Amino acid sequence: MHWADVIAKDIASKCDKPLIATGISPSGEIHVGSLREAITGESVRSALEALGKDVKLIYLVDDFDPLRKRYEFLPEEYEKYVNMPLSDIPCPCGKHKSYAHHYVEPFINAMKACDVRCEVIFVNEMYRKGMFAESIDKAFKRREKAMEILNKVTGREMKPDWAPFNPLCEKCGRFTDPILDSYEYPYVEYQCKCGHHGKADITKGEGKLPWRLEWPAKWKIFNTSVEPFGKDHAAAGGSYDSGEVIVREIFDGEPVYPIPYEFVQFKSKGQVMQMHKSKGSVVSGLDAIQMNPPEVLKYMFLRVNPYKSIDYDFKDGMPIIADEFDRIERLYFSDEQTEEDENLMSAYRISRNNVIPEKLPVQVPYGHLVNLVQMADDFEGVLKILERTGYLEGATEADIAAIKRRVDSAKYWLDGGYADEKYRFSVAKEMPAVELSADEKAFLADLAAKLDVAEWGSDAISTAISEAGSASPIGNKNAFKVMYRILIQKERGPRLANFLASMDKDFVVGRVKEASC
Repeated sequence: MHWADVIAKDIASKCDKPLIATGISPSGEIHVGSLREAITGESVRSALEALGKDVKLIYLVDDFDPLRKRYEFLPEEYEKYVNMPLSDIPCPCGKHKSYAHHYVEPFINAMKACDVRCEVIFVNEMYRKGMFAESIDKAFKRREKAMEILNKVTGREMKPDWAPFNPLCEKCGRFTDPILDSYEYPYVEYQCKCGHHGKADITKGEGKLPWRLEWPAKWKIFNTSVEPFGKDHAAAGGSYDSGEVIVREIFDGEPVYPIPYEFVQFKSKGQVMQMHKSKGSVVSGLDAIQMNPPEVLKYMFLRVNPYKSIDYDFKDGMPIIADEFDRIERLYFSDEQTEEDENLMSAYRISRNNVIPEKLPVQVPYGHLVNLVQMADDFEGVLKILERTGYLEGATEADIAAIKRRVDSAKYWLDGGYADEKYRFSVAKEMPAVELSADEKAFLADLAAKLDVAEWGSDAISTAISEAGSASPIGNKNAFKVMYRILIQKERGPRLANFLASMDKDFVVGRVKEASC
């Protein structure tokens, strides 16, 4: 049974109308790792729906969080916005409603592309509608108890002047500290560092709860049943441990069913690094959804339990994960599945939103399309090569549409500068100026004769290269290098037989003959 089904079954036994919550603080570009949380929530939502439950998924945008500092990717002028709510800071590009919208809208689009069926809620609007007022009032009235809980759970001594609420200064627009003994519902006085003395109305969004109180307050407000979150929150003494107690003893609510997940890490050239949106992202969620079709990206997350980490190799990994998806798809439509394959079969099914084609779709390897988009002028050119090489036999309109999505993904991966340089090439239209030895030219003359009479397909081409290389003093390894040099001016490149089969026979044979002279 897939992990999402196991979790859903457990939740269904405890709750009639489950509400799943997830979210993000849009302090910077939201990376591909954050999609894991959204897709985890959607997978559990879908599994609960399949069990007949009236289930809802909400996505909370924490846009009332302050800008902690001017991050490296921001211009110097943003120094003046530090400690202001993200919702109140201007958009960096001037095209969005706010700083928060600038960073979250592309991610929301990525979620839509992954068919994450959620209601998006902006937390600043919750505060300004007074939805947190009751929780803030309880936090003030039970401040000593909250401090006692935080002391015990975190092991850190709380300062005597710790505040359960940070007013928003009406003059400078920054969060500040309240004058604690001044609180009388719904007002709390404050003395801001800017020199302004004022009153904040907790019913009008004129301040916010600190994170350790705000998170459990959300559980109470929405009567949240389930929430996936990063493993850092689940650490001993972390915000889940304190939230579990605070929601009961401060807000009179119940804690959520926790789904802590491991982080997604960037991996490139053997180097692994965690992703942090506040440091600027290498691959955003929207980038990821454009480098592989949604079903492939979703499969990457769904194939492993949330408690296991995922390495995201943006330099070399796109063809690899697509190949794995294709392998599991073939297995799904075969009679060779074993009990051990059940989890991967479920991951494939869920990645396609439980809508499975009637028969095995026509498959074109991602890596092959990476080659073809560098050889053809447009999609029609790619299709002509695929048709000539036999890939489109029996293809339906749906198959062609799926191939188009992969072609677009491969182009984005290449054009966006993500793919490793080894995947890039350009077929020289004219014979390049390369120096060839007498033995290399003799090999090419023999190969030209063999290719001239060979049936134009990868198997026959492979045989011809192998025979000519074995018969030559240069050997097979150098035979490949020579072919790459006269075609793409490199010593390595795409799988040679498939590569040559994708090109026009007369062009290839002509180039080999020309090089042999």
